[in-house]
Amino acid sequence: MTAKSVTNYISLARAFLKAATQYWIGIYPRIRHETDRWHRRAEGIPSAELRELALEAQRIKRGNIDGSAAFAILAPRCRRASVVRAQVAFQSVYDYVDTLSEQPNAHPIANSRRLHQALLVALDEDALQGDYYALQSRGNDAGYLEEIVDACRSALRTLPSHASIADPARRVTRRIVAYQSLNLSEAHGGHEYLARWALKATPRGTGLRWWETAASAGSSLGLFALIAASARPNLTHEEAAAIEQAYWPWIGALHSLLDSLVDASEDTAVGQRNLLDYYASPQETAARLKLLAGRALLATRSLPDAREHALILAGMASFYLSTPQAHSTAAQLAAGGVMETLGAATKPSMLVFAARHAAGSALGTLLHGRHQLPEAGVQRGRDPPHRGP
Repeated sequence: MTAKSVTNYISLARAFLKAATQYWIGIYPRIRHETDRWHRRAEGIPSAELRELALEAQRIKRGNIDGSAAFAILAPRCRRASVVRAQVAFQSVYDYVDTLSEQPNAHPIANSRRLHQALLVALDEDALQGDYYALQSRGNDAGYLEEIVDACRSALRTLPSHASIADPARRVTRRIVAYQSLNLSEAHGGHEYLARWALKATPRGTGLRWWETAASAGSSLGLFALIAASARPNLTHEEAAAIEQAYWPWIGALHSLLDSLVDASEDTAVGQRNLLDYYASPQETAARLKLLAGRALLATRSLPDAREHALILAGMASFYLSTPQAHSTAAQLAAGGVMETLGAATKPSMLVFAARHAAGSALGTLLHGRHQLPEAGVQRGRDPPHRGP
């Protein structure tokens, strides 16, 4: 290793340590405060069915909230409380309506689309709340969903540049709604409708396969990057558009497909079609993920706070590739190219996440006599990934 390489690695390690310290000391306690608030609120839902589903979403998908709020490190310190409040509320809405949409329904596309409209309303302070449960089995949530939606848009209203992100945030969220509505189980038609939508949605000149476009649509990372950026005064429309274009399609596609990589064996076991199944071979999978990693890293360099975005990208990849599920031969083949492409920034984060996964496994054995605890935030079936540190 050359002297320049050593210097660069030390610089990256310091930047990672700074970001990690900011997250665990300044941001994570705020996450706990917000999640405790919504947990207490869910416990008061009168409908036993809706109460159980709300608490299940909070329990099983908790890692999604931790990851989404990590983007608050990009916000000025004085605005981080509002950013965390908005991000936790948005992700809480997402996880809840996702869980509802997974329940058996005679009209899965229309029902999912209706439920996920709550995400669009959460971004628009002037929008009227709708009857999100119109196609769902009825139950009284005592205003639970509407209250979280209102909390999100109230927090966004306090961010100085929220108007600058309005249009790209809506575009990101409309893609999420489309993905969620069309990503059906095999029993309801599989990916036929999703493929049709994604072929039309693929940005020209990118060379993306339809399932890579669909994967990017399912990622909400771009939205959380936009929310964090709106905490800066005088964010321009051009800067907001640049953030959207970096995460859509490149960073978002890599994010979702890495989630698919670690979910592959479980998806096979339950008969769920995995997006990676559309590649011709493990070698092609590895080559495409390496390409996406390269384009994702390149995309971060055009952004304000470029180093911080690159660290979040490296942390996201490390989170997935350090899991026990990523130890299969096929996963390791893909992981090698991704890690090589993202470079030295992945090394400190891989060490941290590997230790965390090991600690979770040991704790699961101690408390439950099982091989390991279910990974917080792991989403199955139709769910897109939002996991984080």
